[in-house]
Amino acid sequence: MSRPPTFIPPPCARARALRTARGDFAVLDASPPAAPRGTALLVPGYTGSKEDFIALLEPLADAGYRAVAVDGRGQFESPGTDRREGYAQEELARDVLAQAAALGAGEDPVHLVGHSLGGQIGRAGVLLDAAPFRSLTLMSSGPAAVVEAQRVKLKILGDALATMTMDDVWAAMRAFEPPAEADTDGEDLRRRWLRHHPAQLIATGRLLATEPDRVAELAAAGLPVHVLSGESDDVWPVPVLDEMAVRLGARRTRIGGAEHSPNTDRPDATAAALVSFWDGL
Repeated sequence: MSRPPTFIPPPCARARALRTARGDFAVLDASPPAAPRGTALLVPGYTGSKEDFIALLEPLADAGYRAVAVDGRGQFESPGTDRREGYAQEELARDVLAQAAALGAGEDPVHLVGHSLGGQIGRAGVLLDAAPFRSLTLMSSGPAAVVEAQRVKLKILGDALATMTMDDVWAAMRAFEPPAEADTDGEDLRRRWLRHHPAQLIATGRLLATEPDRVAELAAAGLPVHVLSGESDDVWPVPVLDEMAVRLGARRTRIGGAEHSPNTDRPDATAAALVSFWDGL
């Protein structure tokens, strides 16, 4: 589970509802002090939320970019459905297209950034329609399904969510965490967890466990791609991400001192890497 350093947005960002043709989505919308040089749409990963990008918002805005971090359908503060089919990958991908359209992508294509599951949803959106996007950054997001150990964890979690309350599942997860982690995160993570829709977690967990390799399709789309990760990753091994970047002809960045969530582990270095990629375009 990602652990943002805070749930309080910086002064440059405001919490609001992004109104789209597919409904409202909760966002943190950070604006630069002058006219923006571009707009970035930040899509979180499994069990995550817009707050996973909170430490990136100020450095991205300071660099001149408007940064909009979103809660996906059924995540934290965005409405969802109790029907698992409502979280099919194409449905979530069309949500991303609607979010980009609501940010004015028809006039100025947006830089799409997806962390982990968010990268695979973003990829699916690009494969439906690449026109709204100036670039795609796959942040700690691999070419296909997660590794076997993670598939086992997703199966266990999915089975628990189908039979237990969210509160009981939370207590069980915390019981298996190292004491140092279990003691430091506080009420905000629990509050976020309890507001996720169980159907969303079950359905998207299955997506992560079964995603096919669509790298060739993405390469054929012709969109500039950036593969960014930490220097280690237990969800998709770093060599797998390296190979994916080669197949895509993508820019490749490893963030030193970071693991699966460079956006929370090393936000300043991650923001600098994003800005460097966008500036280069």
